[in-house]
Amino acid sequence: MTEPPARTHPRDRIRTAFAEAGVTGWLHAVDIDSGAQIDVGADQPVVTASVHKLPLLVTLHQHAEAGRLALTDQAESPAEDRTAGPTGLSAMLDPARLSLRDAAYLMMAVSDNTAAELLLERVGLDAVNDTTAGLGLTRTHAVQSFREFLTSIREDAGHGGPQALADPRVLARLRALDPARTNRSTARDMTRLLGAIWRDEACGPEYGAAVRRLLGLQVWPHRLASGFPFDEVHVAGKTGSAPTLRNEVGVIEYPDRGRYAVAVFTRAASPAAALPAADAVIGTAARIAIDALRTPDPRSTGGVRARPGR
Repeated sequence: MTEPPARTHPRDRIRTAFAEAGVTGWLHAVDIDSGAQIDVGADQPVVTASVHKLPLLVTLHQHAEAGRLALTDQAESPAEDRTAGPTGLSAMLDPARLSLRDAAYLMMAVSDNTAAELLLERVGLDAVNDTTAGLGLTRTHAVQSFREFLTSIREDAGHGGPQALADPRVLARLRALDPARTNRSTARDMTRLLGAIWRDEACGPEYGAAVRRLLGLQVWPHRLASGFPFDEVHVAGKTGSAPTLRNEVGVIEYPDRGRYAVAVFTRAASPAAALPAADAVIGTAARIAIDALRTPDPRSTGGVRARPGR
């Protein structure tokens, strides 16, 4: 009897998907309950960009749980000197006053940079690093605010402005694209954080539920969610972007109670701002990984372990 051809390992299929989309990619996906996992460069240091708003969100809720602040405390956002960005308070023209939890909503739902700065001013950068260290995220570190991250891009681009970011020589000097000089993590650290959130280890049940709710309100469907176009599958996540960088981390929940944390970080070869294939491959790669975790091939080894009872 002829043996059936060996199936391509999911890791190889993910790498092929990244290559066809014109990106270098790093991924980690894990079954939150069993620990079954798959990785593609999961321990490579990566630039988090706005993904670092997730550790900030957890820090905010840890402070609320400890009584250091109340989520209903009010924050003032003057119209002048707001952090740059195309969404939320960053794009608004008038003074605003809102609660910390509503600022957290704007930060997570539309990645509002000004809202993130308001919250960071309340808890401090050191507290964010204390949070990640306390959860065992040894390769995750914040070295600057979101305003400082964006300012560094503007400074490094020089007098050419945003148009200069199409020049490979300019991209090569951007501190914001170097994990050693900006906020950083790894795909594995981010899934570890997501698992802690979903198991109520990062915060107690009340505050963990609040964090999960906000992650589920993100409006962007073009990256992680694009791989799971099913009404019965719930996607909660946080994107991050910078020139050539497109990231997203999140949790995929199935109606059979399967829940999977996944983190995908990419860097495109092209400096173009609009690269639909580079956005979509985040969902494609996550779907390949999670499909492998849900229906593991017993012949596959090296990064995929079957989930007991599945």
